[in-house]
Amino acid sequence: MLRHLLLAAAGSDRLGRLAASAPFSKNAARRFVAGDDVEAALRTGRILADDGLAVTFEHLSAETRSAEQAVAVRDEYRALLGRLKGAGLVPAAEVSVKLSALGQRLDEKLAYEHALAVCAAATEAGTTVTLDAEDHTLTDSTLEILTELRKDHPGTGAVLQAHLRRTEGDCRELATAGSRVRLCKGAYAEPESVAFQSSLDIDKSFVRCLNILMSGEGYPMVATHDPRLIAIAEDRARWFDRASDEYEFQMLHGVRTEEQARLAAGGNVVRVYVPYGEQWYGYLVRRLAERPGNVAAVGRGLVGR
Repeated sequence: MLRHLLLAAAGSDRLGRLAASAPFSKNAARRFVAGDDVEAALRTGRILADDGLAVTFEHLSAETRSAEQAVAVRDEYRALLGRLKGAGLVPAAEVSVKLSALGQRLDEKLAYEHALAVCAAATEAGTTVTLDAEDHTLTDSTLEILTELRKDHPGTGAVLQAHLRRTEGDCRELATAGSRVRLCKGAYAEPESVAFQSSLDIDKSFVRCLNILMSGEGYPMVATHDPRLIAIAEDRARWFDRASDEYEFQMLHGVRTEEQARLAAGGNVVRVYVPYGEQWYGYLVRRLAERPGNVAAVGRGLVGR
């Protein structure tokens, strides 16, 4: 019940405006969001890299409703990528991009062209781009754009959500040589017709998808904080005889940092998802929906240290 309530709240513009106007809200978000600008993101990335962790940056922006907004997001990513090499953060750092922020709901061709420009900037910087997953209405479009981007930038990563009923099939399609695939549980409210609803069914789907990716020829990126799923992923990596550089774990900035350190100390590649930007409300609430236990941590942030 709490998960569904949080997902509904994440999509509320009114609640977002209220949160943004409340000074204590930023205190709560600080644990999970690097800051408002590129400088803050790079500082966080440097700290994580010095601790032996890899990074993926995401710029949090408002819903793109015009071509001008899409251009601004594209340019933000190009500027960020232009800074990564000079900051000594490549190849350890990459970027994650939502195609909707690049205008996907306005014009798929426009979004593709902007994504292509971001991928080109990433290649020039010596790193890669991963296309974030969004709600199910954008899945087909996102995977089609991914296919086109990979013609020139084969390292472009995909994200698949285990809560969608279609994802096992998508995993089979994408578990190919050189294919980077992030598997996560999913962070959007979806109807029962397209998505599993119970935590148990989502976890079962995650394991089935994990088996497909680990047994395939691609590069699985296991995005979860769930101790049981992490243990299963470690077991599956051993079962399919994967070397430590043939898969990775991904976790969110500010969540289970001790586990991140443990996995990295064990020789695993661990990539931390580092968001930055002023539009943090929807991101934060969706993260709480994925892991409702974090509500307590945010509550502590609201009242200060």
